Amino acid sequence: MGLNVYLSGEIHSDWRDRIIEGAQGLDVTFSSPVTDHAASDDCGVTILGVEESKFWHDRKGAQMNAIRTRKGIADADVVVVRFGDKYKQWNAAFDAGYAAALGKSLIILQPPEHDHALKEVDAAALAVAREPEEVVEIFRYVLTGTLPG
Repeated sequence: MGLNVYLSGEIHSDWRDRIIEGAQGLDVTFSSPVTDHAASDDCGVTILGVEESKFWHDRKGAQMNAIRTRKGIADADVVVVRFGDKYKQWNAAFDAGYAAALGKSLIILQPPEHDHALKEVDAAALAVAREPEEVVEIFRYVLTGTLPG
C-alpha cells in the first residue's frame, strides 16, 4: 500500500522538507501548492494580464492556483494542512474544509496556541500533530504498522 499525500498550508518554514526527508524509504508520493509566495500571488496577472484593482489581481492568481490545489487534493489519499505563526492562512483553512468535504484523510499540523481557533478544523481531522516528525510517524504506522522506538 502506498500513500499519495498533498502538503497544504503555510509556506514560510521547512515543514514540508522535514516530512519529505523523514518519509524517505516509505511508499509515499508528495504534492503541494506552489510555495514561491511571489509566483503564487502574481501568476494570474503575469500570464493573463495586469489588473488595475488588487482584488482582481488576487482573484486571477487564486483561481489559477485553485487548479493545482483542487487536483492535488482530489488525487490525495491524505491531506496534511499546516497552520503556522505567520499570516491568517485562510487558504489553509479552506483547503482543510475542501479535503474534509471530499472525505479525504486529514492531518492538521499546528502549534498548541492555535488549538482554540482551529477547533472545528481539528474536529474534522483524523490526527492533529505538533511537529512534522509526528506526521512522518503517522505515515510509518499506517504503511507498516510499526510504532516509533
